[in-house]
Amino acid sequence: MTFQASASTVPPCPVCQSTATEGFFELRDMPLHCNLLWESREKAMEAPRGNMELVFCRGCGHVYNGAFQPELMEYSEQYENSLHFSPCFQGYATELARRLVDRYRLHDKHVVEIGCGKGEFLVLLSRMGNNQATGFDPSYRHGRTPEAAGDRVRFVQDFYGTRYADQAADLVVCRHVLEHIRDPRGFLADIRQTLNGRSETAVFFEVPDTMFILRDLSIWDLLYEHCSYYTMQSLTALFELSGFRVTAVESVFSGQFLTIEAQPCATTRDSITGSLGIPEEVQDSVDRFAGRFQQKVETWNGMLREFHLSGHRVVVWGAGSKGAGFLNMVPGAHRVECVVDINPHKQGKYMAGAGQPIVSPDALREYEPRAVLVMNAAYLDEIGRMVGDMGLAVELLTV
Repeated sequence: MTFQASASTVPPCPVCQSTATEGFFELRDMPLHCNLLWESREKAMEAPRGNMELVFCRGCGHVYNGAFQPELMEYSEQYENSLHFSPCFQGYATELARRLVDRYRLHDKHVVEIGCGKGEFLVLLSRMGNNQATGFDPSYRHGRTPEAAGDRVRFVQDFYGTRYADQAADLVVCRHVLEHIRDPRGFLADIRQTLNGRSETAVFFEVPDTMFILRDLSIWDLLYEHCSYYTMQSLTALFELSGFRVTAVESVFSGQFLTIEAQPCATTRDSITGSLGIPEEVQDSVDRFAGRFQQKVETWNGMLREFHLSGHRVVVWGAGSKGAGFLNMVPGAHRVECVVDINPHKQGKYMAGAGQPIVSPDALREYEPRAVLVMNAAYLDEIGRMVGDMGLAVELLTV
C-alpha cells in the first residue's frame, strides 16, 4: 500500500504550496462517491472509481490525494449524507448551534451556510436566534425541510462564490465541505473577498480530523471524495495564509472532527516558513500508517471469514462513508449481505462499489444476524438501545 513518487509527479501542497512532500500510501479503485447511492446492486457495483495516492507535506502537516481528479466529481440531489436522523448526532449538532448562537450573539441576524446539505443545521441556527439564513448546496433537495422556519430560511441549489457577495452575513458556516475542495486557498480567497469591509463577520468551519485516521486508525474514513485531510497545523496555516485571523481551533465529536473559527484580517501572510512546528506524533503516524492499515484490514478480513465458516450472519450498521470504506477495503466484505441505516432516504438503495442493499433496523428481526459491525463508536450506545428494544441477541462490534 506504500508508494514512492518523484517530486515532478506530485502536485505541491494545496495549503502551503510546499514541494517538501512524501507519498506514503495508496488505494486503488475506490468509489468516487460514497454517499451517492444506487438503485440496483448492478449499478452500485459498476460505480465509477478512482485512485488515492496520499501525500504528506512536511511544511504544514497537510495530507492530500496527489491523484485526485476534480473533474470526476459530481454533486446532485441524489447525494445523501445527512446524519440528522441519529439522536446522538442531533444532540451534537444542537449543542454546536447553541454555542455558535451564544458566542456570536446571533439574534435577528443573518447566517450563511456553504454546503448546507439538506438544511438541518441551518434551520437550527435560524430557530435558536430568530435569524435569517441562506444555505448554498447543489445537493439540496426541496421538500426535505418543509418546516424550515417559515420565510426566514432560503436555500440556493448552487455552489457559493463571489457572485453571492451581496449576501451580507454575521456568521459564515461551512461544515464538511473543505475536505472536498481541490484548491482550498482559492475557495477561502473567494469567501474572504465576499467579506471585504465586514471585518466583524466570523467564519466557522468543521472538517474531519486527520489524526483520527492516522493515529486512531479510523481507516474507513479514507474517501476519494476527500482530496484534503487536515491536521490542526495545516488547517490553521490554511486560514492564516488566506487572510484570516484564527481565534479558535478545537478537536470535537470524540476526536473525529476539527473546528476552526476565524475573522478576516487586513493583511495576508505569504509564507509560514519557520513559524509552524509539526509535532513528532504527526510524522510518526504517517510513517507507521501503511503497515498499521494493512494489519487492520487483515484482522477484519479474518473475522469475517470466521463468521462465515461458523455459519453466522454479519451486518454492517452505517451506510455512510465509513461503511462504504469498510466494504470496499476489506477483501472478505462481500460476505456482508446487507447494511443497516436509520436514514429512510438511504433504505432501498445500494452501497457504492460494494453493492449491498441498505435496509431499516426492523429488517434485523427477520435477518437475525450473529453480529452487528458498528462503523462509528460514537453511535454504539444509540444502536445498542435500538437493538435491545427489538429484543435481539446480537454482538455489537465497533469497527
